[in-house]
Amino acid sequence: MSTTPDDSLPTLQVTVANYQNPQHAQHILALLDIYARDPMGGAEPLADFVKHNVVEALATLPYAISILCYVDDCPAGLLNSFESFSTFKCKPLINIHDIIVAPEFRGMGISQMLLSKIEDIAQAKGCCKLTLEVLQGNEPAQHAYRKFGFSGYQLDPQMGHALFWQKNL
Repeated sequence: MSTTPDDSLPTLQVTVANYQNPQHAQHILALLDIYARDPMGGAEPLADFVKHNVVEALATLPYAISILCYVDDCPAGLLNSFESFSTFKCKPLINIHDIIVAPEFRGMGISQMLLSKIEDIAQAKGCCKLTLEVLQGNEPAQHAYRKFGFSGYQLDPQMGHALFWQKNL
């Protein structure tokens, strides 16, 4: 997906990352580190272990999908996701694990372009849904996700909304 309305506007391009492409690998790491350093990503740089291993590890996972967005050939956005399975629907789903837009490129619709690309991939795979988690205080991200059609979910209103929990190992 590429947009070039006229010569005065930047060129935006969205592409599925190739983990074997050294340039894509470098851009994934750079954008992931920007996210890690942001308060919404924990406010700490990526650990050295992650920097040296994450792209290679992603390449070994047949269900991993990373999407890069470029503005005038500069890496501007990244979406990391993983295919999973819905037992209630008996169909695949895609969980969006990370969405990063570099600060200097925010407000250009990059998150919507990344989400649109992963939705196209999910539809082509016959997925029943896209899922993601978002911090309660991350209002800009929540706004972007609502704009794209995401919402919290509940099976029964009396039981409330689903919560995302974790246990570190």
